[in-house]
Amino acid sequence: MTFFGRESEHRLLQEAYDAAESAFIPIYGGRRVGKSALILHAFEDVPHLYFTGKQAPAAMQRRAFLREAARTWDIPALDGPETADWNQAIDLVLAHAPKDRKLVLSLDEFQWMAEASPELPSILQEYWDREWQHSGKMVLILCGSYLGFMEREILGRKSPLFGRRTAQIRLQPFHFHETILFHPNWSLIDRARAYFICGGIPYYLNTFKRGRSIPENIREAFLGEHALLHYEADFLLREELRELEIYHAILTCLANGSHPNKDIANRAGIDPRRLTHYLNTLIQLGYVRKHYPSTGKPPAAKQVRFSLENPLLRFWFHFIFPNHSYLAQTPPATAYRDLVQPKLDAYYGLCFKRLCRESLSKIYAKEDVSGPFDVGEYWSKDVQIDLVGRRGDDWIDVGECKWGRVTSWPSLTKELARKAQALPNPNLATIQPRVFVRTRPGKSIALPENLKVHDLEDLCQA
Repeated sequence: MTFFGRESEHRLLQEAYDAAESAFIPIYGGRRVGKSALILHAFEDVPHLYFTGKQAPAAMQRRAFLREAARTWDIPALDGPETADWNQAIDLVLAHAPKDRKLVLSLDEFQWMAEASPELPSILQEYWDREWQHSGKMVLILCGSYLGFMEREILGRKSPLFGRRTAQIRLQPFHFHETILFHPNWSLIDRARAYFICGGIPYYLNTFKRGRSIPENIREAFLGEHALLHYEADFLLREELRELEIYHAILTCLANGSHPNKDIANRAGIDPRRLTHYLNTLIQLGYVRKHYPSTGKPPAAKQVRFSLENPLLRFWFHFIFPNHSYLAQTPPATAYRDLVQPKLDAYYGLCFKRLCRESLSKIYAKEDVSGPFDVGEYWSKDVQIDLVGRRGDDWIDVGECKWGRVTSWPSLTKELARKAQALPNPNLATIQPRVFVRTRPGKSIALPENLKVHDLEDLCQA
């Protein structure tokens, strides 16, 4: 499978290996974001012991660790010995490791290893302090998908390993302009649709087959009971959360738009006093974000809203979870026609607004906009503005995002001007109207001179 992107992360790992000093690099990020692929690709041509932890007793994990070392270096003697602790297992591996070159030791899903052996971070700290740090012969990679665990137990001040890392990588999903590489034969509109469903997660993007249409991929990846992603969101949440029924209720609510606390509590049937705990957990996992209307002033707590930021969870809780019973009894083609297709364009429209806000910073870079800026949206009881960019050069960008066909450009620009007047502008900044669409209007359409229009090509190149 072709490896895309990650140039800066790949370069950092290669430079760590080529340097005269040893390196200790924690790598963390959400599930399926490509951490393991990055590690394996970066070190495919060097001495590398790569081991994936699992939910298993410590003794079983040590045996698996030695078995992997035996396979990697073709040393049968390493496959079989019982070890009393991790010190003994690591000593055995080090005794048989190649001595003429730097060794890369990658411990993936490290949270499962530490769960079975809580002493393991302290053991690695002792090896690092006594031997590896000064030898110039080691690259230690600790990789994990649980952001809270990695930030607390590896990077946190109370961790035995605190202060010892030489670099760190928090691997993020691909941006839109990178995801288009996955399906080069598709139209840009279809590649945007795939991004709205899969986000920038390589694993999910690769489940969408290049030779099939978006509807065919949705049917094959999600709608059949045995489809690869039919239970994916449920698997992710079960690994990380308890009280799944409550989280399911919250995420189902958020899959249909952003909401204030009170609205979420009412829709999900949860005591508002307990809701904060669940929302904070989802925020720490990177699934949910809280945001405020862009007013140019410090936000008021009562204005906060919460939105579901993970694209796959958003799609899954929008279309799959509420309809599990129906999907179990209905062929995928029928389910797509009855459940998904009628609502899909409206769903894409919500996702398009997010893409436009994500892309504005890169548009600024192309336009040589300098200085600080803040990108968000604005809402009140009277108006909803899709995109607001408050800039340090005394300009405010006010944007309307239209995934569907624009039937009347004069009406759209008039409505955008009305919304701009309703936006709080305490510093009397200059307003720059912008419209974001799938495809640029024809030359026969007369537009105001000060209006900037952006299409998917602009967002892709930004």
